[in-house]
Amino acid sequence: MAPNISEEVGLETSEANLEKLVAPQAGPRKYELIYSVTMSLIYVHSASAYALYLGWTRAYWSTILFTYVLYVLAQIGVCAGAHRLWSHRSFKATTPLQILLMVMHSLSYQYTAYNWARDHRLHHRYADTDADPHNSTRGFFYCHVGWLIVKKHPEVARRGKFVDFSDLNSNAVLQFQKRYAIPFIGFVGFVLPTIIPVYFWGESFNVAWHFCFLRYACNLHATFTINSLAHLWGYKPYDKNIQPTQNEIVSVVALGEGFHNYHHTYPWDYRAAELGNNVLNWTTLFIDLFAKIGWAYDLKTVPKEVVMKRADRTGDGTDLWGSKRLSKTES
Repeated sequence: MAPNISEEVGLETSEANLEKLVAPQAGPRKYELIYSVTMSLIYVHSASAYALYLGWTRAYWSTILFTYVLYVLAQIGVCAGAHRLWSHRSFKATTPLQILLMVMHSLSYQYTAYNWARDHRLHHRYADTDADPHNSTRGFFYCHVGWLIVKKHPEVARRGKFVDFSDLNSNAVLQFQKRYAIPFIGFVGFVLPTIIPVYFWGESFNVAWHFCFLRYACNLHATFTINSLAHLWGYKPYDKNIQPTQNEIVSVVALGEGFHNYHHTYPWDYRAAELGNNVLNWTTLFIDLFAKIGWAYDLKTVPKEVVMKRADRTGDGTDLWGSKRLSKTES
């Protein structure tokens, strides 16, 4: 559901001509509400609240379990596909795995993986500044959901043209999803998940339809916590000089994406976390599973000794779980 980056082109022909943005940074700005997105989110959350009532009073357990399975599949589609594969190129995937991840991402209805990856590359390049689409410097509400309901800051459009998206433009799987975004993502994300419970175990259309929106809202907020909670609260074992933090709540709901201080320190690591915490990192387990059958390959990692040296040099003294860690000189 990430809106498109504006196509408007400024006069700048080189990023060197622009003022350097140093995080945390947020200049004065005018907020212009996008009414269509605002109203759609109001409907999504109203429908989700009604779905909770239906879940307590009418829904079959099969529907509740089915919804949870789709939540996991959609979240892995976002985290393994749009995030680790297409945003960061932290591993390579065969065409069958790319198609699978594209379909799983479509379940999340977070618009297209192309747009998701495009916004995310900007986020990493200009993290926590006005060129970051969801700048956490503007507070919890803005970086969690507010950025979606207002027009993008002009710096996002201005600096977006200096980021390389050529691999996304040449990817046939992503271009298919982008070309047929509304019918394809709508069918995968809402039509099929509504039809299956009605047809296979006799769930009512009313329950099945509203449970789609409950699952959609849960996936949205799971992803949003990475932008908000993991940039505002937590500990910083690897680099105390940046905003992103380690936040276990985020790792639980986003299936391994809460080790965010590590991820922003080493964004090319396919695990998005240091080894040792895969109990919360379902996305890594998914990639590892497909690596075993050869569908995922060239998995990029950071040597442990490099990680430990970086933690000693720039970390806040905690380990990957937030406890006090011993440096090499203390151990």
